[in-house]
Amino acid sequence: MDRPTASSDSPFEPRYGFSRAMRVDNRVIVAGTAPIPQDGEAPAASAHDQMLRCGEIALTAMAELGASAADVVRTRMFIVDAAHADQIGEAHAEIFGAASPPATMVVVAGLLDPGWLVEIEVEAVVR
Repeated sequence: MDRPTASSDSPFEPRYGFSRAMRVDNRVIVAGTAPIPQDGEAPAASAHDQMLRCGEIALTAMAELGASAADVVRTRMFIVDAAHADQIGEAHAEIFGAASPPATMVVVAGLLDPGWLVEIEVEAVVR
């Protein structure tokens, strides 16, 4: 079975042995995606901007595998503070709102980098 993958600029992919996304038949599954800046600087300060960055990274990987935001059928958001839920949810709507996918938002004790406020997972079905 052919299983094409996509990578991003995350330093964790080669070190931890995973791909940003994988396509299996018409499904595209995106790994946990954090707001890693392109330039290697600190993540954006606002939860809203961090969520937009997560979405940008995920959508870039999805596009490489033939999927778009319109194909998204499920998202999961892991957040470190419930006080950020509205900012993150509003950014989620900007990115994925047209598809209106089932979504889960979970408050977690922490993420790999203490500067990250959100991390997302995305699943899509290419029509």
